[in-house]
Amino acid sequence: MRDVYVIGAYTTVFKKHPGLSFGDLAREAYMGTLADAGMDKGTDIETGWLGNCGMGFWGQNSIRGQALFQPLVEEGLFPERVPMFNVENACATASTAFMGAWKDVLAGTHELTFCLGVEKLFSPEAPERTAGLFNQGYITSQHDRLVEEMNRVGKMVGSEFKPGDDRTIFMDTYAMQAKWHMWKYGTTQAQIAAGAAKNHNYGALNEKAQYRFQMTPQSVLEDRPVSFPLTRAMCAPIGDGAAAALLCSAEYLAKQPKQVQDRAVKIAGVGFSGGMYRNLDAPGLTRAAADKAYRMAGLGPEDIDVAEVHDATSFCEIYQCEMLRFCPEGEGGKFVESGATGPGGKLPVNTSGGLVSKGHPVGATGLSMLAELATQLRGEAGERQVEGAEVALAENGGGVIGMEEAVASVVILKKE
Repeated sequence: MRDVYVIGAYTTVFKKHPGLSFGDLAREAYMGTLADAGMDKGTDIETGWLGNCGMGFWGQNSIRGQALFQPLVEEGLFPERVPMFNVENACATASTAFMGAWKDVLAGTHELTFCLGVEKLFSPEAPERTAGLFNQGYITSQHDRLVEEMNRVGKMVGSEFKPGDDRTIFMDTYAMQAKWHMWKYGTTQAQIAAGAAKNHNYGALNEKAQYRFQMTPQSVLEDRPVSFPLTRAMCAPIGDGAAAALLCSAEYLAKQPKQVQDRAVKIAGVGFSGGMYRNLDAPGLTRAAADKAYRMAGLGPEDIDVAEVHDATSFCEIYQCEMLRFCPEGEGGKFVESGATGPGGKLPVNTSGGLVSKGHPVGATGLSMLAELATQLRGEAGERQVEGAEVALAENGGGVIGMEEAVASVVILKKE
């Protein structure tokens, strides 16, 4: 199988950007990625992949990538006649754009490809845009089935499913997942808080993070309740941003300057899987995606030095550590509470601050994870650097079907 490398990666600051357009954010991420790869123009780029969920609510429902990149083409910054492919996969959208760019090189039809995810969630003048975007993240024609499934689980754990107008339905489905885990395995709210505090403290060290303040587990627990057991500090905020990556073949890399070759990161394994209404005792879809990625990479969970996982709520880190085989099923709460996923721990997780601190502009999230891990493998993460990191894993989930996501992505990167 052909080797594929990341030679450039970049993420904008994730925050509320009322003064910036989709085009502004995409331009910064594109130019930042070129600069990271030592380029000032994307002359050799052969395909582009654009991931976005919400531009339709802002008036651009089709040809989104072309709309964002046409000005760059006219300025001579993006090559003419290069096709732009548009993808959407809920919160896994950017990872899906990455997969498209990766497959282009893997297939041998292209040598240099580009992928970008961009999103604007903050819309004070038209808040219905934000609500509309999130309300499309599940199978809308099966709304009653989703509620029925949540009510079924609620009866098992002794908790009613009651979505609220002050939050997305995802916070309530994640809360039900957490309550089932607490009922089944004895996981505690304090363990969820420990993971949240750890990620906020990582985020305080990340200049690209939306939230840059430290927290203690107690302050997380004392924050405003959202949907028990989740408090506000355990939930990803609303924000805007873009992230991107430049991928190439080994043959293309061999022709680049030594400084580019030295910073290149190999894509060792990729796995995607789809969600379903599953038996609650069966592993989630992330397990299937992770096992595919491990097999492709010829590696196992014991080989991972640093990871970014999709903590749209802090319970997710507990659960995904189990699905990724970092710890046994049912022991994720203890694993996180022990400090294993923190600085100096067995396996640092979410050194970027995670979604709860770094932020979660859904169409950009997956590529922001990969940008963080590339930074770690290059040894360029500063105060949050994981010493000796050589193998990294990113897990990104999107949408919801019953008690799990609709799609999951796992990517393993390796320092060469």
